[in-house]
Amino acid sequence: MSNRMWGGRFAEGPDAIMEEINASIDFDRKLYRQDIAGSKAHVSMLASQGIVSAEDAEKIAQGLDTILSEIEGGTFTFSRALEDIHMNIEARLAELIGPTAGRLHTGRSRNDQVATDFRLWVRDSLDDLEAQVTDLMQALSEKAEEHAAVVMPGFTHLQSAQPVTFGHHLMAYVEMFSRDRSRLQDARVRMNESPLGCAALAGTSFPIDREMTAAALGFDRPTANSLDGVSDRDFAIEALADASICAMHLSRLAEEIVIWCSAQFGFIKLSDKFSTGSSIMPQKKNPDAAELIRAKTGRIYGALNSLLVMMKGLPLTYSKDMQEDKEQAFDALPNLSLALAAMTGMMRDLEPNVKTLKKAAGSGYSTATDLADWCVRVVGMPFRDAHHVTGALVKIAVDKGVELHRLTLEEMQSVEPKITDDIYSVLSVDKSVRSRVSYGGTSPVNVRKQSRRWLKQLEREQKTEK
Repeated sequence: MSNRMWGGRFAEGPDAIMEEINASIDFDRKLYRQDIAGSKAHVSMLASQGIVSAEDAEKIAQGLDTILSEIEGGTFTFSRALEDIHMNIEARLAELIGPTAGRLHTGRSRNDQVATDFRLWVRDSLDDLEAQVTDLMQALSEKAEEHAAVVMPGFTHLQSAQPVTFGHHLMAYVEMFSRDRSRLQDARVRMNESPLGCAALAGTSFPIDREMTAAALGFDRPTANSLDGVSDRDFAIEALADASICAMHLSRLAEEIVIWCSAQFGFIKLSDKFSTGSSIMPQKKNPDAAELIRAKTGRIYGALNSLLVMMKGLPLTYSKDMQEDKEQAFDALPNLSLALAAMTGMMRDLEPNVKTLKKAAGSGYSTATDLADWCVRVVGMPFRDAHHVTGALVKIAVDKGVELHRLTLEEMQSVEPKITDDIYSVLSVDKSVRSRVSYGGTSPVNVRKQSRRWLKQLEREQKTEK
């Protein structure tokens, strides 16, 4: 039996294998809200333009509301033979209101219908992700302000480099996530155009009002070219690209959490809420949430790459290949959402081990640069000469197996006679971080300014949204 939604062109139904490869209802049922919203906007416009009667439009709208209730109530029966969410809803509408249901599809195609539905779903996802990134930024800023003066080692090459503060380290991620948030906002602006009314590819001969349907669905405007309108998936690609960058930032922070809570580092205490135990080793407390965030990044990258590869060879306009766009986004964006939620929870619960961090901050000759800077400021050396003097002193300390501040004044003067006992004033990690007052530097004063600036900005935004 042929699929009656295809009309009279087909005398036979599809082969079972064709039905299996062609059906998308198993995943695109997720678009039911967007599909019903788009259909209600479309039929309202058709009535306004006199293309369908007000009475028919009302019957269709009521039928769509019934279907929405059925789906949300779990009583709707999805059919794989009807391929997708659009045809499932239209078939059920016909059962509810009869032949009038056939008027709903006037002036549109499944091509512009699915493009509209998918845009609406991605737009909703971007809004949710932006709110979650904002929440994470707030959690990081609050934790940074609380621990603005807690000293820890700063690393390059994962080797101890210079002392920084725990708050400063966290605020680095606030800056990263602020860029992620900005990208999500930019992507939303670019994608907020309605394809509805582009029909199959060439537009329609019916006197439709695309501005009306665009406004009804919260779009800024209709798409300007019908060919592009039905075939564009840039909005999904850009969303996945932004998600990939955000996931990369989450993964970097997750990696640090994994390192920091290890017995070898012991920099932080991770909450039991975001840890698991071992089936055989009773002493274990594993940072599984952080590890899973790190792993999910690969899934999100894969979704972006899959969609790019799928689109790269498609001529205008719509091809069935585009059915493969949704599963990628349906997997990647919710997984990013889950990762953001887990990271925000971890950030709010974790606590730094202050003594361990301070001890580690002073290891590895981390104040060597402060010694060199002192030689420049006080002795008047060119920096390259000061660098050479400091390197020689570090070698002496390494050979003796002591830290720089444990060298005697005589040992230091054996390398540079002009060094005085004032040198010891810059060799403590606390004084080192307090001295880094340049804009963007690690001094506790700077960290508090930056964390408070962000907290005030986020608070203002919340008040504006209300």
